[in-house]
Amino acid sequence: MSLVRLNIKGISYSQTQNGAYALILNEVDGDRKLPIVIGAFEAQSIAIALEKEIRPPRPLTHDLFKNFADRFDIVVKQVIIHKLVDGVFYSSLICERDKIEEIIDARTSDAIALALRFQAPIFTYKNILDKAGIYLKVNPKKDDEDQDSILVDDLVAEEIESQSQESFKSKSLQELHTLLDEAVANEDYEKAAKIRDEISKR
Repeated sequence: MSLVRLNIKGISYSQTQNGAYALILNEVDGDRKLPIVIGAFEAQSIAIALEKEIRPPRPLTHDLFKNFADRFDIVVKQVIIHKLVDGVFYSSLICERDKIEEIIDARTSDAIALALRFQAPIFTYKNILDKAGIYLKVNPKKDDEDQDSILVDDLVAEEIESQSQESFKSKSLQELHTLLDEAVANEDYEKAAKIRDEISKR
């Protein structure tokens, strides 16, 4: 399967999911966007890494991980978003120490926060982009001239969330409750939040 490189386009505050944000990734050699719903802490951590002038007085968790890795000569070489199940993205960190490569499982929001700190490229597989990518002109008037803008238009969020919720609409309430229990047991809180929202709607 061929890999597609992604850049971070921006972050949008969610209008419908309380405390959630939408991270917009942009395919480097194309126009498709890959939207991912993330939590407030991860959004803050990514925004701080993008805004290079902002330095928190104490290291955030992702900064701590970077400092720890630097101390022990571990390098994150790249991040791969390798799986999409029920609207939830799964990622891997490709790490190297003493020329030995290791693959570490990670939440996508954490993986991207770390990729920024290690200046590591972000990739996904073409079939994932074909499935979840959308054509979306983010902030059309400024798009070409303002590449460094972190916050993208709020109207993006509703379109993203309607897509991320789509996969749960076909499930029965009993199936949703089972999925919710599994998500919480696996500490997959992003997925759990989406399932909870779908249950609340019913």
